[in-house]
Amino acid sequence: MDETNMNAPQQLGAGRVIARHKAKLAACAAMIAVLGAGAVFAAEKPAPNSLLTPVADVSTSNAPQQAVPSFANLVERVKPAVVSVFVKAEEVDQVADSGQPGQGQNPFEGTPFQGLPFQFGPQSQDSGKPHLMQAQGSGFFISADGYLITNNHVVDHAKSVEIMTTDGKRYKAKVAGTDPKTDLALLKVDSSGDFPYVRLATQSPRIGDWVVAMGNPFGLGGTVTAGIVSANGRDIGSGPYDDFIQIDAPINKGNSGGPTFNQNGEVVGVNTAIFSPSGGSVGIAFDIPADTVKYVAEQLRSSGHVTRGWIGVSIQPVTADIADSLGLKEAKGALVDEPQDGGPAARAGLKSQDVIVSVNDHEIKDGRDLARTIAAVSPGSQIKIAYIRNGEKHSVDLHVGKYPDGKTAKNDQGSESDFKLGMTLAPADQVDGAGTHGAVVMNVDPEGKAAEKGIQQGDVILSVGGKSVSGPADVKEALRAARNANKRAVLMQLKTAQGDRFVAVPTTSQG
Repeated sequence: MDETNMNAPQQLGAGRVIARHKAKLAACAAMIAVLGAGAVFAAEKPAPNSLLTPVADVSTSNAPQQAVPSFANLVERVKPAVVSVFVKAEEVDQVADSGQPGQGQNPFEGTPFQGLPFQFGPQSQDSGKPHLMQAQGSGFFISADGYLITNNHVVDHAKSVEIMTTDGKRYKAKVAGTDPKTDLALLKVDSSGDFPYVRLATQSPRIGDWVVAMGNPFGLGGTVTAGIVSANGRDIGSGPYDDFIQIDAPINKGNSGGPTFNQNGEVVGVNTAIFSPSGGSVGIAFDIPADTVKYVAEQLRSSGHVTRGWIGVSIQPVTADIADSLGLKEAKGALVDEPQDGGPAARAGLKSQDVIVSVNDHEIKDGRDLARTIAAVSPGSQIKIAYIRNGEKHSVDLHVGKYPDGKTAKNDQGSESDFKLGMTLAPADQVDGAGTHGAVVMNVDPEGKAAEKGIQQGDVILSVGGKSVSGPADVKEALRAARNANKRAVLMQLKTAQGDRFVAVPTTSQG
Protein backbone atom coordinates (compact mmCIF):
# COMPACT_ATOMS: atom_id res chain seq x y z
CA MET A 1 0.00 0.00 0.00
CA ASP A 2 1.23 3.46 -0.84
CA GLU A 3 2.57 4.97 2.40
CA THR A 4 2.36 8.48 1.01
CA ASN A 5 -1.37 8.17 0.41
CA MET A 6 -1.90 6.75 3.88
CA ASN A 7 -0.25 9.76 5.51
CA ALA A 8 -1.87 12.42 3.33
CA PRO A 9 -5.68 12.37 3.80
CA GLN A 10 -5.85 16.06 2.89
CA GLN A 11 -5.09 15.11 -0.71
CA LEU A 12 -8.15 12.82 -0.99
CA GLY A 13 -11.29 14.10 -2.61
CA ALA A 14 -14.30 14.94 -0.45
CA GLY A 15 -16.24 11.84 -1.55
CA ARG A 16 -13.38 9.52 -0.70
CA VAL A 17 -12.92 11.15 2.72
CA ILE A 18 -16.60 10.70 3.54
CA ALA A 19 -16.54 7.09 2.32
CA ARG A 20 -13.50 6.37 4.47
CA HIS A 21 -15.16 7.94 7.53
CA LYS A 22 -18.33 5.91 6.94
CA ALA A 23 -16.29 2.75 6.78
CA LYS A 24 -14.52 3.61 10.04
CA LEU A 25 -17.84 4.43 11.74
CA ALA A 26 -19.32 1.12 10.56
CA ALA A 27 -16.32 -0.74 11.94
CA CYS A 28 -16.59 1.10 15.27
CA ALA A 29 -20.30 0.34 15.45
CA ALA A 30 -19.64 -3.33 14.84
CA MET A 31 -16.98 -3.32 17.56
CA ILE A 32 -19.35 -1.57 20.03
CA ALA A 33 -22.05 -4.11 19.24
CA VAL A 34 -19.64 -6.95 19.89
CA LEU A 35 -18.44 -5.36 23.13
CA GLY A 36 -22.02 -4.74 24.17
CA ALA A 37 -22.93 -8.35 23.56
CA GLY A 38 -19.88 -9.41 25.50
CA ALA A 39 -20.86 -7.11 28.37
CA VAL A 40 -24.34 -8.59 28.50
CA PHE A 41 -22.92 -12.07 28.39
CA ALA A 42 -20.45 -11.18 31.15
CA ALA A 43 -23.25 -9.84 33.31
CA GLU A 44 -25.13 -13.07 32.87
CA LYS A 45 -22.15 -15.31 33.57
CA PRO A 46 -18.92 -13.64 34.72
CA ALA A 47 -15.77 -15.24 33.44
CA PRO A 48 -13.32 -16.56 36.03
CA ASN A 49 -10.75 -13.94 37.16
CA SER A 50 -12.53 -11.37 35.01
CA LEU A 51 -11.26 -7.80 35.33
CA LEU A 52 -14.79 -6.52 34.61
CA THR A 53 -16.41 -7.63 37.89
CA PRO A 54 -19.76 -5.90 38.60
CA VAL A 55 -19.83 -3.67 41.70
CA ALA A 56 -23.17 -5.12 42.80
CA ASP A 57 -25.47 -7.65 41.23
CA VAL A 58 -28.95 -6.59 42.29
CA SER A 59 -30.53 -9.76 40.97
CA THR A 60 -28.46 -11.98 43.25
CA SER A 61 -28.20 -9.59 46.24
CA ASN A 62 -29.34 -10.86 49.64
CA ALA A 63 -30.69 -7.39 50.54
CA PRO A 64 -34.47 -7.36 51.15
CA GLN A 65 -36.46 -6.18 48.15
CA GLN A 66 -39.23 -3.66 48.89
CA ALA A 67 -42.18 -3.52 46.57
CA VAL A 68 -43.81 -0.23 45.61
CA PRO A 69 -46.42 0.37 48.35
CA SER A 70 -50.10 -0.07 47.60
CA PHE A 71 -52.64 1.72 49.76
CA ALA A 72 -55.67 0.04 48.20
CA ASN A 73 -56.61 -2.02 51.26
CA LEU A 74 -56.17 0.96 53.57
CA VAL A 75 -58.26 3.22 51.35
CA GLU A 76 -61.02 0.66 51.03
CA ARG A 77 -61.20 0.37 54.82
CA VAL A 78 -61.22 4.08 55.81
CA LYS A 79 -62.70 5.89 52.83
CA PRO A 80 -66.36 5.50 53.96
CA ALA A 81 -65.61 7.69 57.00
CA VAL A 82 -64.40 10.63 54.87
CA VAL A 83 -66.97 13.16 53.68
CA SER A 84 -67.33 16.27 51.57
CA VAL A 85 -68.56 19.37 53.41
CA PHE A 86 -70.75 22.00 51.72
CA VAL A 87 -71.40 25.32 53.45
CA LYS A 88 -73.51 28.39 52.84
CA ALA A 89 -71.85 31.17 54.80
CA GLU A 90 -71.98 34.92 55.28
CA GLU A 91 -68.42 36.12 55.12
CA VAL A 92 -66.44 39.33 54.86
CA ASP A 93 -63.12 39.29 52.98
CA GLN A 94 -62.24 35.74 53.95
CA VAL A 95 -58.82 34.37 53.03
CA ALA A 96 -59.21 31.46 50.63
CA ASP A 97 -56.99 28.69 49.38
CA SER A 98 -57.50 30.02 45.89
CA GLY A 99 -54.15 31.69 46.30
CA GLN A 100 -55.55 35.20 46.78
CA PRO A 101 -55.48 36.21 50.47
CA GLY A 102 -57.94 38.84 51.65
CA GLN A 103 -56.79 42.28 52.67
CA GLY A 104 -55.04 42.31 56.03
CA GLN A 105 -55.88 38.64 56.65
CA ASN A 106 -52.53 36.92 56.04
CA PRO A 107 -51.27 35.38 59.31
CA PHE A 108 -47.94 34.51 57.68
CA GLU A 109 -46.98 38.16 57.15
CA GLY A 110 -43.36 38.66 58.19
CA THR A 111 -42.57 34.93 58.28
CA PRO A 112 -40.81 32.71 55.73
CA PHE A 113 -44.30 31.52 54.74
CA GLN A 114 -45.82 34.94 54.09
CA GLY A 115 -46.78 33.90 50.55
CA LEU A 116 -48.78 31.00 51.89
CA PRO A 117 -52.50 31.03 51.06
CA PHE A 118 -53.12 29.05 54.22
CA GLN A 119 -56.90 29.30 54.41
CA PHE A 120 -59.00 26.95 52.29
CA GLY A 121 -62.30 28.72 52.98
CA PRO A 122 -64.53 30.74 50.67
CA GLN A 123 -63.11 33.68 48.74
CA SER A 124 -64.92 36.99 49.00
CA GLN A 125 -65.59 38.54 45.63
CA ASP A 126 -66.85 41.80 47.07
CA SER A 127 -64.32 42.94 49.65
CA GLY A 128 -65.76 44.30 52.86
CA LYS A 129 -69.43 43.55 52.03
CA PRO A 130 -71.11 40.65 53.84
CA HIS A 131 -72.91 38.31 51.48
CA LEU A 132 -73.98 34.69 51.23
CA MET A 133 -71.50 32.45 49.53
CA GLN A 134 -70.92 28.78 48.81
CA ALA A 135 -67.92 27.03 50.32
CA GLN A 136 -66.73 23.47 50.38
CA GLY A 137 -64.21 21.40 52.26
CA SER A 138 -63.69 17.96 53.72
CA GLY A 139 -64.23 16.17 57.00
CA PHE A 140 -64.31 12.76 58.67
CA PHE A 141 -66.38 10.91 61.26
CA ILE A 142 -64.77 10.31 64.65
CA SER A 143 -67.73 8.53 66.24
CA ALA A 144 -70.55 6.24 65.20
CA ASP A 145 -73.20 8.71 66.43
CA GLY A 146 -72.33 11.27 63.76
CA TYR A 147 -69.65 13.62 65.08
CA LEU A 148 -67.20 14.90 62.46
CA ILE A 149 -64.01 16.94 62.36
CA THR A 150 -63.31 19.69 59.84
CA ASN A 151 -61.53 23.06 59.79
CA ASN A 152 -62.93 26.14 61.50
CA HIS A 153 -62.34 28.23 58.38
CA VAL A 154 -64.50 25.83 56.35
CA VAL A 155 -67.60 26.49 58.50
CA ASP A 156 -66.82 29.97 59.78
CA HIS A 157 -70.01 32.09 59.79
CA ALA A 158 -71.95 29.13 58.38
CA LYS A 159 -75.67 29.60 57.76
CA SER A 160 -76.13 25.97 56.80
CA VAL A 161 -73.92 22.89 56.55
CA GLU A 162 -74.43 19.71 54.54
CA ILE A 163 -72.15 16.70 54.24
CA MET A 164 -71.99 14.04 51.54
CA THR A 165 -70.56 10.56 52.06
CA THR A 166 -68.55 8.64 49.48
CA ASP A 167 -71.65 6.68 48.46
CA GLY A 168 -73.49 9.90 47.63
CA LYS A 169 -75.76 10.18 50.69
CA ARG A 170 -76.36 13.70 51.96
CA TYR A 171 -77.04 14.79 55.55
CA LYS A 172 -77.73 18.10 57.24
CA ALA A 173 -75.22 18.95 59.96
CA LYS A 174 -74.82 21.57 62.63
CA VAL A 175 -71.69 23.19 64.07
CA ALA A 176 -71.24 21.74 67.56
CA GLY A 177 -68.26 23.96 68.36
CA THR A 178 -65.25 25.75 66.90
CA ASP A 179 -61.73 26.63 68.01
CA PRO A 180 -60.21 29.38 65.83
CA LYS A 181 -56.86 29.18 67.63
CA THR A 182 -56.24 25.71 66.19
CA ASP A 183 -58.55 26.10 63.17
CA LEU A 184 -60.66 23.09 64.15
CA ALA A 185 -64.42 22.60 64.19
CA LEU A 186 -66.71 19.80 65.36
CA LEU A 187 -69.85 18.99 63.37
CA LYS A 188 -72.82 16.80 64.30
CA VAL A 189 -75.02 15.12 61.70
CA ASP A 190 -78.70 15.79 62.38
CA SER A 191 -79.75 12.25 61.44
CA SER A 192 -79.28 9.28 63.74
CA GLY A 193 -77.45 6.22 62.53
CA ASP A 194 -74.42 4.02 62.86
CA PHE A 195 -71.84 5.94 60.84
CA PRO A 196 -68.44 4.53 59.84
CA TYR A 197 -65.68 6.35 61.70
CA VAL A 198 -61.90 6.38 62.04
CA ARG A 199 -59.58 6.63 65.03
CA LEU A 200 -57.00 9.28 65.85
CA ALA A 201 -53.41 8.08 66.07
CA THR A 202 -51.84 7.89 69.52
CA GLN A 203 -48.28 8.29 68.22
CA SER A 204 -46.80 11.03 66.07
CA PRO A 205 -45.55 9.96 62.64
CA ARG A 206 -41.86 9.88 61.94
CA ILE A 207 -40.22 11.93 59.24
CA GLY A 208 -40.17 9.74 56.15
CA ASP A 209 -43.28 7.70 57.02
CA TRP A 210 -45.80 7.11 54.26
CA VAL A 211 -49.13 8.92 54.67
CA VAL A 212 -52.37 9.04 52.69
CA ALA A 213 -54.52 12.18 52.44
CA MET A 214 -58.20 12.10 51.54
CA GLY A 215 -60.70 14.80 50.75
CA ASN A 216 -62.76 16.76 48.28
CA PRO A 217 -60.30 18.78 46.15
CA PHE A 218 -61.98 21.16 43.70
CA GLY A 219 -65.32 19.52 44.48
CA LEU A 220 -64.34 16.25 42.81
CA GLY A 221 -65.42 14.18 45.80
CA GLY A 222 -63.52 11.36 47.50
CA THR A 223 -59.95 11.72 46.28
CA VAL A 224 -56.84 9.95 47.57
CA THR A 225 -53.25 11.19 47.42
CA ALA A 226 -50.10 9.78 48.99
CA GLY A 227 -46.74 11.07 50.15
CA ILE A 228 -44.42 11.10 53.12
CA VAL A 229 -44.02 13.11 56.29
CA SER A 230 -41.55 15.86 55.41
CA ALA A 231 -41.16 17.50 58.84
CA ASN A 232 -42.70 17.76 62.30
CA GLY A 233 -43.29 20.70 64.63
CA ARG A 234 -43.66 23.36 61.94
CA ASP A 235 -44.48 26.88 63.14
CA ILE A 236 -46.05 28.76 60.22
CA GLY A 237 -47.22 31.77 62.20
CA SER A 238 -50.95 31.07 61.98
CA GLY A 239 -51.61 30.91 65.72
CA PRO A 240 -50.13 30.68 69.22
CA TYR A 241 -50.18 26.87 69.24
CA ASP A 242 -48.66 26.04 65.85
CA ASP A 243 -47.22 22.52 65.77
CA PHE A 244 -47.91 21.37 62.23
CA ILE A 245 -46.94 18.15 60.47
CA GLN A 246 -45.56 18.89 57.01
CA ILE A 247 -46.40 16.37 54.27
CA ASP A 248 -45.75 16.21 50.54
CA ALA A 249 -49.00 14.45 49.57
CA PRO A 250 -50.77 16.72 47.05
CA ILE A 251 -53.35 18.92 48.84
CA ASN A 252 -55.57 21.40 47.02
CA LYS A 253 -58.62 23.62 47.43
CA GLY A 254 -61.40 21.61 49.05
CA ASN A 255 -59.05 19.31 51.00
CA SER A 256 -59.42 21.49 54.10
CA GLY A 257 -60.59 19.49 57.09
CA GLY A 258 -59.83 16.15 55.48
CA PRO A 259 -57.78 13.45 57.23
CA THR A 260 -54.26 12.22 56.66
CA PHE A 261 -53.78 8.55 57.54
CA ASN A 262 -50.80 6.45 58.55
CA GLN A 263 -50.40 2.94 57.16
CA ASN A 264 -52.44 1.53 60.05
CA GLY A 265 -55.48 3.54 58.97
CA GLU A 266 -55.24 5.99 61.89
CA VAL A 267 -55.62 9.74 61.43
CA VAL A 268 -52.29 11.45 62.09
CA GLY A 269 -53.43 14.93 61.07
CA VAL A 270 -56.05 17.23 59.59
CA ASN A 271 -55.22 18.95 56.28
CA THR A 272 -55.24 22.68 56.98
CA ALA A 273 -52.70 24.70 55.01
CA ILE A 274 -50.54 24.63 51.92
CA PHE A 275 -47.56 26.58 50.68
CA SER A 276 -48.56 27.53 47.17
CA PRO A 277 -47.13 30.46 45.19
CA SER A 278 -49.27 29.28 42.24
CA GLY A 279 -52.45 28.44 44.16
CA GLY A 280 -52.10 24.70 43.49
CA SER A 281 -50.21 21.94 45.22
CA VAL A 282 -46.42 22.18 45.14
CA GLY A 283 -45.82 19.36 47.61
CA ILE A 284 -45.80 21.39 50.83
CA ALA A 285 -48.87 20.92 53.01
CA PHE A 286 -49.49 21.28 56.74
CA ASP A 287 -51.60 19.12 59.05
CA ILE A 288 -52.88 19.72 62.57
CA PRO A 289 -51.49 16.76 64.58
CA ALA A 290 -53.82 14.11 65.98
CA ASP A 291 -53.08 14.83 69.64
CA THR A 292 -54.24 18.43 69.19
CA VAL A 293 -57.35 17.24 67.33
CA LYS A 294 -58.23 14.81 70.12
CA TYR A 295 -57.79 17.42 72.86
CA VAL A 296 -59.88 20.03 71.04
CA ALA A 297 -62.58 17.58 69.88
CA GLU A 298 -63.19 16.27 73.39
CA GLN A 299 -63.74 19.77 74.76
CA LEU A 300 -65.90 20.89 71.85
CA ARG A 301 -68.09 17.83 72.27
CA SER A 302 -68.53 18.30 76.01
CA SER A 303 -68.93 22.08 76.20
CA GLY A 304 -68.90 23.58 72.71
CA HIS A 305 -65.73 25.55 73.37
CA VAL A 306 -62.11 25.01 74.43
CA THR A 307 -60.84 26.02 77.86
CA ARG A 308 -57.08 26.43 78.15
CA GLY A 309 -54.65 26.85 80.99
CA TRP A 310 -52.92 30.18 81.65
CA ILE A 311 -50.17 31.37 84.00
CA GLY A 312 -50.00 35.05 83.00
CA VAL A 313 -46.56 35.65 81.52
CA SER A 314 -45.22 37.37 78.43
CA ILE A 315 -42.39 35.32 77.01
CA GLN A 316 -39.70 35.40 74.37
CA PRO A 317 -37.18 32.84 73.11
CA VAL A 318 -33.82 32.18 74.74
CA THR A 319 -31.29 32.86 71.99
CA ALA A 320 -27.57 32.09 72.14
CA ASP A 321 -26.56 35.58 73.22
CA ILE A 322 -29.37 35.80 75.77
CA ALA A 323 -28.28 32.42 77.15
CA ASP A 324 -24.71 33.67 77.38
CA SER A 325 -25.75 36.87 79.14
CA LEU A 326 -27.70 34.86 81.72
CA GLY A 327 -24.96 32.30 82.23
CA LEU A 328 -26.96 29.43 80.72
CA LYS A 329 -25.24 26.42 79.19
CA GLU A 330 -27.81 26.02 76.41
CA ALA A 331 -30.16 28.29 74.51
CA LYS A 332 -33.30 26.53 75.69
CA GLY A 333 -36.37 27.45 77.67
CA ALA A 334 -38.75 30.41 77.72
CA LEU A 335 -37.59 33.78 78.99
CA VAL A 336 -40.15 35.55 81.16
CA ASP A 337 -40.51 39.02 79.72
CA GLU A 338 -43.00 40.26 82.26
CA PRO A 339 -45.37 38.44 84.67
CA GLN A 340 -48.87 39.86 84.60
CA ASP A 341 -49.89 41.56 87.83
CA GLY A 342 -52.11 39.28 89.85
CA GLY A 343 -51.56 36.32 87.51
CA PRO A 344 -50.64 32.80 88.65
CA ALA A 345 -46.95 33.25 87.77
CA ALA A 346 -46.64 36.57 89.62
CA ARG A 347 -48.41 35.17 92.68
CA ALA A 348 -46.01 32.21 92.68
CA GLY A 349 -43.01 34.55 92.68
CA LEU A 350 -41.81 34.32 89.07
CA LYS A 351 -40.03 37.45 87.93
CA SER A 352 -38.83 39.16 84.80
CA GLN A 353 -35.67 37.50 83.36
CA ASP A 354 -36.49 34.10 84.87
CA VAL A 355 -36.06 31.30 82.33
CA ILE A 356 -38.67 28.53 82.56
CA VAL A 357 -36.97 25.24 81.69
CA SER A 358 -39.57 22.61 82.58
CA VAL A 359 -43.20 22.05 83.52
CA ASN A 360 -43.98 18.89 85.52
CA ASP A 361 -40.57 17.52 84.45
CA HIS A 362 -41.42 18.13 80.78
CA GLU A 363 -38.47 19.99 79.27
CA ILE A 364 -39.46 23.32 77.71
CA LYS A 365 -37.69 23.91 74.42
CA ASP A 366 -38.93 27.42 73.65
CA GLY A 367 -41.77 29.88 74.15
CA ARG A 368 -44.22 28.06 71.90
CA ASP A 369 -43.54 24.80 73.67
CA LEU A 370 -44.39 26.51 76.96
CA ALA A 371 -47.59 28.00 75.49
CA ARG A 372 -48.77 24.61 74.19
CA THR A 373 -47.85 22.83 77.43
CA ILE A 374 -49.68 25.29 79.69
CA ALA A 375 -52.69 25.46 77.35
CA ALA A 376 -53.17 21.71 77.66
CA VAL A 377 -53.40 21.90 81.47
CA SER A 378 -56.87 22.12 82.97
CA PRO A 379 -57.50 25.39 84.83
CA GLY A 380 -57.24 24.89 88.57
CA SER A 381 -54.62 22.16 88.28
CA GLN A 382 -51.36 22.46 90.18
CA ILE A 383 -48.13 22.23 88.23
CA LYS A 384 -44.45 22.34 89.09
CA ILE A 385 -42.38 24.86 87.17
CA ALA A 386 -38.58 24.75 87.14
CA TYR A 387 -36.80 27.97 86.25
CA ILE A 388 -33.34 29.53 86.29
CA ARG A 389 -32.69 32.83 88.06
CA ASN A 390 -29.24 34.40 88.33
CA GLY A 391 -27.65 31.17 87.15
CA GLU A 392 -29.33 28.99 89.79
CA LYS A 393 -32.14 26.52 89.25
CA HIS A 394 -35.32 26.85 91.33
CA SER A 395 -38.78 25.32 91.28
CA VAL A 396 -42.20 26.47 92.36
CA ASP A 397 -45.71 25.01 92.49
CA LEU A 398 -48.54 27.10 91.14
CA HIS A 399 -52.21 26.73 90.28
CA VAL A 400 -52.98 27.21 86.62
CA GLY A 401 -55.60 29.81 85.78
CA LYS A 402 -58.13 29.93 82.97
CA TYR A 403 -57.05 31.57 79.73
CA PRO A 404 -58.84 34.96 79.63
CA ASP A 405 -61.47 35.22 76.91
CA GLY A 406 -60.76 37.65 74.11
CA LYS A 407 -57.07 37.94 74.89
CA THR A 408 -54.11 36.66 72.96
CA ALA A 409 -50.94 35.62 74.71
CA LYS A 410 -47.97 37.78 73.89
CA ASN A 411 -45.21 35.60 72.50
CA ASP A 412 -42.35 37.50 70.92
CA GLN A 413 -40.49 35.03 68.73
CA GLY A 414 -38.02 37.48 67.23
CA SER A 415 -34.47 36.28 66.88
CA GLU A 416 -31.50 38.10 68.32
CA SER A 417 -27.89 38.46 67.21
CA ASP A 418 -24.68 40.07 68.42
CA PHE A 419 -24.09 43.72 67.61
CA LYS A 420 -21.97 46.71 68.68
CA LEU A 421 -23.88 49.46 70.42
CA GLY A 422 -24.54 52.56 68.35
CA MET A 423 -27.07 54.84 70.02
CA THR A 424 -27.38 58.10 71.94
CA LEU A 425 -29.14 58.06 75.32
CA ALA A 426 -30.83 60.61 77.60
CA PRO A 427 -32.44 60.35 81.06
CA ALA A 428 -36.12 59.43 80.78
CA ASP A 429 -37.23 62.12 83.24
CA GLN A 430 -35.84 64.74 80.89
CA VAL A 431 -37.83 63.58 77.87
CA ASP A 432 -41.53 64.39 77.65
CA GLY A 433 -43.72 61.30 77.77
CA ALA A 434 -40.86 58.89 78.51
CA GLY A 435 -41.68 58.32 82.16
CA THR A 436 -39.74 58.93 85.34
CA HIS A 437 -37.05 56.26 85.15
CA GLY A 438 -34.87 54.68 82.49
CA ALA A 439 -32.71 55.89 79.62
CA VAL A 440 -34.35 57.01 76.39
CA VAL A 441 -32.83 56.10 73.02
CA MET A 442 -32.55 59.47 71.28
CA ASN A 443 -30.73 58.39 68.11
CA VAL A 444 -29.70 55.08 66.52
CA ASP A 445 -26.83 54.69 64.08
CA PRO A 446 -28.44 53.12 60.99
CA GLU A 447 -25.16 51.33 60.24
CA GLY A 448 -24.79 49.97 63.76
CA LYS A 449 -25.92 46.69 65.22
CA ALA A 450 -28.54 48.39 67.40
CA ALA A 451 -30.51 49.23 64.26
CA GLU A 452 -30.18 45.65 63.05
CA LYS A 453 -31.42 44.55 66.44
CA GLY A 454 -34.59 46.55 66.08
CA ILE A 455 -33.80 49.14 68.74
CA GLN A 456 -35.50 52.36 67.69
CA GLN A 457 -35.53 56.00 68.59
CA GLY A 458 -37.94 56.48 71.49
CA ASP A 459 -37.33 53.09 73.10
CA VAL A 460 -36.67 53.32 76.83
CA ILE A 461 -34.01 51.17 78.51
CA LEU A 462 -35.49 50.09 81.84
CA SER A 463 -32.80 47.77 83.15
CA VAL A 464 -29.46 46.26 82.25
CA GLY A 465 -28.33 42.98 83.72
CA GLY A 466 -31.34 42.92 86.02
CA LYS A 467 -30.58 46.33 87.54
CA SER A 468 -32.88 49.29 87.01
CA VAL A 469 -31.35 52.30 85.29
CA SER A 470 -32.27 55.98 85.50
CA GLY A 471 -30.02 57.39 82.79
CA PRO A 472 -27.08 56.85 80.41
CA ALA A 473 -24.55 56.69 83.26
CA ASP A 474 -26.34 53.72 84.81
CA VAL A 475 -26.40 51.93 81.45
CA LYS A 476 -22.65 52.40 81.01
CA GLU A 477 -21.93 51.31 84.56
CA ALA A 478 -24.01 48.16 84.16
CA LEU A 479 -22.20 47.31 80.94
CA ARG A 480 -18.84 47.91 82.62
CA ALA A 481 -19.79 45.69 85.57
CA ALA A 482 -20.86 42.89 83.27
CA ARG A 483 -17.63 43.17 81.31
CA ASN A 484 -15.56 43.03 84.51
CA ALA A 485 -17.48 39.89 85.44
CA ASN A 486 -16.25 38.33 82.15
CA LYS A 487 -19.71 38.34 80.60
CA ARG A 488 -19.68 38.70 76.85
CA ALA A 489 -23.31 39.88 76.75
CA VAL A 490 -25.84 41.35 79.12
CA LEU A 491 -29.62 41.46 79.05
CA MET A 492 -31.21 44.85 78.42
CA GLN A 493 -34.91 45.45 79.06
CA LEU A 494 -36.60 47.88 76.69
CA LYS A 495 -39.98 49.59 76.80
CA THR A 496 -41.17 50.00 73.22
CA ALA A 497 -44.36 51.08 71.51
CA GLN A 498 -45.29 47.39 71.21
CA GLY A 499 -44.55 46.56 74.84
CA ASP A 500 -41.59 45.47 76.93
CA ARG A 501 -38.93 43.17 75.51
CA PHE A 502 -35.41 42.00 76.28
CA VAL A 503 -32.33 42.39 74.11
CA ALA A 504 -28.95 40.80 74.77
CA VAL A 505 -26.19 43.29 74.00
CA PRO A 506 -22.40 42.77 74.00
CA THR A 507 -20.39 44.30 76.84
CA THR A 508 -17.48 45.43 74.66
CA SER A 509 -19.18 48.60 73.43
CA GLN A 510 -20.97 51.40 75.18
CA GLY A 511 -23.71 53.77 74.08
